[in-house]
Amino acid sequence: MNFFNKVYEVVKQIPYGKVMTYGTIAKIIGNPNMSRQVGWALHSNPDLENIPCHRVVDRYGNPSKAFAFGGENRQIELLKREGVEFYQGKVKRDFFIY
Repeated sequence: MNFFNKVYEVVKQIPYGKVMTYGTIAKIIGNPNMSRQVGWALHSNPDLENIPCHRVVDRYGNPSKAFAFGGENRQIELLKREGVEFYQGKVKRDFFIY
C-alpha cells in the first residue's frame, strides 16, 4: 500500500465528531516526519464521501487554510455539523484523538 492509501485508511477511521492531526496520522502510518505529506495526500483526496479529510487539523487545532474542497470555512462548517466545538477559531482539545 502506498503512502497516500495508508493516509486514507487512517482518516477513514476517525470517528464522527472527532479530529486528528496531520502529525498523529504520520506517526500512525510509521512516518512521523511526514505530516506535510499527509496534508498533500488529503489535498488529493479521491473519495470525499468515504475519506473525511475535514476531520484533520493542525497540531494547534486550526482548520486548513487550503482545505481543498471549499476552503477553511467549509471545513469549519462540516466539523460544527458533527458537533465539534471551537474556541478562538481552534478545535477544542476535547475533540482530538491522539
